[in-house]
Amino acid sequence: MTAVELLGWTGTVTGTILGLPQAVRLLRTGRVDGLSMTAWQAMLVINLIWTAHGLRIGQAPQVLTSALSLCATLPILHLLARKRERHLLLVMLPSIGGACALIGVDQFLGPAAFGSAAIVPAVVANAGQSLQFLRAPHIVGVSGLFLALAVLNQGVWLSWATAVPDPSTVIAASVTGTITVFNLTWWWLRTRQVPPGGERSVRRDLPGRPSADRAR
Repeated sequence: MTAVELLGWTGTVTGTILGLPQAVRLLRTGRVDGLSMTAWQAMLVINLIWTAHGLRIGQAPQVLTSALSLCATLPILHLLARKRERHLLLVMLPSIGGACALIGVDQFLGPAAFGSAAIVPAVVANAGQSLQFLRAPHIVGVSGLFLALAVLNQGVWLSWATAVPDPSTVIAASVTGTITVFNLTWWWLRTRQVPPGGERSVRRDLPGRPSADRAR
């Protein structure tokens, strides 16, 4: 196995398991606090277009990782739609339409144009989650492992695309990777320094000791 093939299959493994920690957290907690519906709609676009791109350029690792990622994306969208009382089909329709448009770009305008266009759903997915981190009072629904795997996955695909070379993946992975680093950093900060109204803003008094309010 060549170094390029090893990178490709490493990206396949990390990409395949990428959404699993988030799906497991949702199933375990039933909480969607801090998750962006827009971000996961964009993730569906990403899964569809990179599956099609991988088929077009004949790269099995890219096809497999993107196709299997749907196995995590679809349940997460289903749970988000149910919790927010939205019809799943209506939630998915914009994603399907966007994916069809970008697949057309790949087919008729070439890989460089596709790579530039593919930045759009990648930025929407990650920036949408960034905005949710900034405004959501609670982020208990977000899996830190999912965010860490996202950073790792983009780094692997950037290395793979540089070696192949595949300019469309280089462009998309560079921009997306930068935002995933921001999201992981911001999640880490939020879990340690939660702003007022967040998960840790409620003070718990020690047993057997009067609170400061009652002592006054």
